[in-house]
Amino acid sequence: MAARMRAGLITLLLMASLGTQAHPLDGQWWDVKAQRFSDEKSVQARATAARYVLLGEKHDSDIHHAEQLAMLQALASHGWRGALAMEQFDQINQAALTAAQQTGARDADTLADAGQLNRKGWRWPMYKDLIAFAAAQGWPLRAANLSRAEGRAIVLGETTPTLPPADAAQTAALEVDVIQGHCGEAPEPARLTAIVLAQRARDARMAEALRAVGTPVVLIAGAGHVRTDRAVPRYLTPPDSALAIAYVEIDAGNTTPAQYDLAGFDLVRFTPATVRPDPCAVPLTGSVSPSSTKEKP
Repeated sequence: MAARMRAGLITLLLMASLGTQAHPLDGQWWDVKAQRFSDEKSVQARATAARYVLLGEKHDSDIHHAEQLAMLQALASHGWRGALAMEQFDQINQAALTAAQQTGARDADTLADAGQLNRKGWRWPMYKDLIAFAAAQGWPLRAANLSRAEGRAIVLGETTPTLPPADAAQTAALEVDVIQGHCGEAPEPARLTAIVLAQRARDARMAEALRAVGTPVVLIAGAGHVRTDRAVPRYLTPPDSALAIAYVEIDAGNTTPAQYDLAGFDLVRFTPATVRPDPCAVPLTGSVSPSSTKEKP
């Protein structure tokens, strides 16, 4: 509830700053494959029927977290019973997270501590309402991510993950993602290849966490991780058992879905944009950090 209130306030402030003219995409659902607008009832029906529901966000958006909570609430209202997997928990902490739930813990702070959620890195309490709702429903929480240490070891070449081959299009798209995530500055080729490998390992680990759940499962992750063309769904069998939903921030100058990069998503919910400083305003210095394997907010 707190997240929805914050999101509503942010929306009102944005509308006030932009004047009374509404953006034509604000709040709209877009069916990417069918190339038409959809509605809440149809979206909820598809999510309720899916084996894997992937909810892609911008990590620092209160609005996206409120939308995700609304989706979880809708699933619960339809009698959905499953698990909630989260990028925000590292898989190495799954046993402790499970033990906490098995002993009856439902408090989000207690569960975040058990799963060693990085509160600063993930801007706590941004994910508090999602964890609290899942726990109140009795849904198991699943830790989906590689640890920072595991990702760093891959980038440094200390370990090599076993992954299925990536085609040229997938590799090229991931390289572009990495370069964009570093403000257009490409790492030297060997480092770029290693960062892409770590990103693929992260996606594969999330898919592994989803497959291990014997019930339907929702994944909370950055939008880049839910793309069917290059991320988590590529490692699911069959890949079409996943419903990839992205929450996409609207831009004042882009008023039609065709003006956004929506490839790889099944459904898109257009939302107001979060006001944030330009992360590229200060030029990058030095080499790319070996632990920099996650997309910008």
